[in-house]
Amino acid sequence: MLLTPLLPLDGTTHLKLECLQPTGSFKVRGFFARALLLGDEERARGLMTVSAGNAAAACSYVAHRLGLRCRVVMYEEAPEAKKENVRRWGATPVFLSHAGVHAWLHERGWEEEPETFIHPFADPEVMAGHGGIALELLRQLPGVERVVVPIGGGGLIGGVASALKALRPAVRVIGVQSDGYPSMRDSLAAGAPLDLEPRTIADGTTAPVDGANLALLRELVDEIVIVPEGRLRAKIGELADRAKVVAEGAGVLGFAALEQLEPGPPTVVVVSGGNLAPALLAECLGVGG
Repeated sequence: MLLTPLLPLDGTTHLKLECLQPTGSFKVRGFFARALLLGDEERARGLMTVSAGNAAAACSYVAHRLGLRCRVVMYEEAPEAKKENVRRWGATPVFLSHAGVHAWLHERGWEEEPETFIHPFADPEVMAGHGGIALELLRQLPGVERVVVPIGGGGLIGGVASALKALRPAVRVIGVQSDGYPSMRDSLAAGAPLDLEPRTIADGTTAPVDGANLALLRELVDEIVIVPEGRLRAKIGELADRAKVVAEGAGVLGFAALEQLEPGPPTVVVVSGGNLAPALLAECLGVGG
């Protein structure tokens, strides 16, 4: 796990580059935090998680570093680059459909498995690990007034918002989703978790909504911005060209949301992940064709 840099984008905006973590996303923070608290018997059983890809890679990497076996349940629709990220660290992927993964989670399928399960976005210790991002950026930019964070299942923004509001309550926390999967925004409006059909390249945000996280975000998140799905490809290319930063669909959400926010206050945008298929990056940059 790395202390990631804060890259100036302009006079008031900085990028928190979680895409530079060893597995290409912020997820290693939470998985290390949780795995290091496990007892000997729990570790001996090996690790398991469920994921669209980035949590799976993080669990695999942490298991590799700790010398543990690992299996991960993944969407069969996950990008090949994310499947390869899991195999690279010696873990065994188990593929289910998007609906199958959500059903497995809802039915607590991990209780029938031998490994120790680490929930990718609804485990308090995992979320606390993600909160380390907030501790770092407060040291890196003490005058920050606004932090922009992508939302999937809510683990990242829940951890970041909890730390920020405890230490600097005046800092505004802005969550971002695509209109191709506005699950948290719509669930907050409905007052209960909704299970939507994802229609987004931000596959890292397509986790189901957890009820506890829904309540936490209602309390701590100041605003949720919805970015048009059609903007994401252009913003992937723009971020790569302008800042030399490669971000996946979920990772570029905060950058894509900037033009919908009032300019001015010192702002940090969390670039949550950079596991982008080379062909999609080339498309977004207008290369080839």
